[in-house]
Amino acid sequence: MTAEIKSTSHGRTMVLTLSNPEHRNALGPEMYAAGVEALSVAEGNGEVRSVVITGEGAIFCAGGNLQRLQANRQRPPEIQAQSIEGLHSWIEAIRTFPKPVIAAVEGAAAGAGFSLALACDLIVAADDAVFVMAYSNVALSPDGGASWGLSHALPRQLATELLMCGERIGAARLHELGVVNRLAPRAGALDSALALADQLNGRAPNVLASIKDLINEAPGATLTRHLASERDHFVLNLHHVNAGVGIAAFLAKQRPTYE
Repeated sequence: MTAEIKSTSHGRTMVLTLSNPEHRNALGPEMYAAGVEALSVAEGNGEVRSVVITGEGAIFCAGGNLQRLQANRQRPPEIQAQSIEGLHSWIEAIRTFPKPVIAAVEGAAAGAGFSLALACDLIVAADDAVFVMAYSNVALSPDGGASWGLSHALPRQLATELLMCGERIGAARLHELGVVNRLAPRAGALDSALALADQLNGRAPNVLASIKDLINEAPGATLTRHLASERDHFVLNLHHVNAGVGIAAFLAKQRPTYE
């Protein structure tokens, strides 16, 4: 079966489903390109307010296809470098996408699957889901922003342990650590993610885009520079039509409907 990303609509949420059941939804170059393209389409579609990424069936993503990686060892190094660049283009597309992206994780998120979940703005996971940075288990170092994501989300020692030891960590533990936002019953991650997306869909999209920009900028910014950025976003959003709608609705104790 061909590995692909299936796109469906649920109200104002686009759901992207990783579909490669023969290899436990393992990722590959064709899926990277499809992921970037899907986000490009969603960005230009005003009806889409959020995106959920999930896996087909009972597993989120097994990471890279080891058979493909083994074959690439016999090919010029540039081949694998190009493949990783494709993955990294998708990761960057998720991080810079101006709308919320939510990972809905069932079963396992391994290797690049874990990296993909970390790239999303929010993670909803089944309470029995497991995450593993499996790279060191097969003598590989991380990709997909795994080391960046974990080192920003966790203390250095814990990020090092997850990457070096390659041991499984449960969704409940990651929830305690603040990496997973919400836990769901088994087989309920997608429904819970869609409910969260629906909550976000009711908020002003220009404000959500500003929040995402500010969060992305914060780690590399000085306080002075970041305060200036917050000022500029605030003023821009105050003079957006949605601020008029939101403030008026709040004062009138009504529910706002944003553009």
